Amino acid sequence: MSTGISDETIRHVARLARIEVSEERVPALAQELATILSYFDKLNELDTSGVEPLTRAVDRHSVLADDEPCPCLTTEEALAAAPDRDGSFFKVPKVLGDS
Repeated sequence: MSTGISDETIRHVARLARIEVSEERVPALAQELATILSYFDKLNELDTSGVEPLTRAVDRHSVLADDEPCPCLTTEEALAAAPDRDGSFFKVPKVLGDS
């Protein structure tokens, strides 16, 4: 049964997705992709002229807590466990430039 999707198309999509696909798996993936695309064809038959576009599948507001000020560490508290410091700064090994 012809799916209309070539083996080369499957290999190309696999390269784009950076996934390894064995040659034995290519024909099955072509059939699976053809099935998925046929569902899109069915969806294209629906009249969606009165449907508002969605920005996400679920209507959800921010799940993050409100940003409210709270007490923070003093410089001394923040540097208390630092392995090395230079005054009021953390001292770390140089990672850029000459080693």
